[in-house]
Amino acid sequence: MSRDDDWIDTPYDPQSRYSDLAKFEPEFWKKKKLEDLTKDEWELLCDGCGKCCLNKMQIRKDVKFTNTVCRFLDCGSCLCRIYYNRFEKVPDCRDITLEAVREKPRWLPKTCAYWLLDNGFDLPDWHPLITGKASSVHEAKMSLQGRDVVSESGVDDYEDYIVDWPDL
Repeated sequence: MSRDDDWIDTPYDPQSRYSDLAKFEPEFWKKKKLEDLTKDEWELLCDGCGKCCLNKMQIRKDVKFTNTVCRFLDCGSCLCRIYYNRFEKVPDCRDITLEAVREKPRWLPKTCAYWLLDNGFDLPDWHPLITGKASSVHEAKMSLQGRDVVSESGVDDYEDYIVDWPDL
């Protein structure tokens, strides 16, 4: 067992987040501002795409996405393998807060539900809150699942990995 294995959280079923949507107000994201959401509502907005786990670079005033991912991202599920311990293990991991959503230049993907709602857009029809299925983000090909990504481990020059995917 490697040292990193000690940090891996218990396996998680992504669909479990959507199994009890009846306890939430229907379409709460249309009725509340981001700053008024409960912690559980905030968490439900995450579509599980994994794109926030792509490493990014700021070049001049632009954020450039790379196809390098955090070493703790499970590329099959597009979820963090150490979600509940991520800030302890990865000090530069970014928390998705209201301030982060509004940060300029934008470092969240343009498909991010937090960014979309904060900028006056609705959730896309493939979002799990619309479909009730955690897998809908993957079925719509809006996640990192199946994409050409590489682990950040061993990457020296991130500039060699810059990508310009249309959903970023």
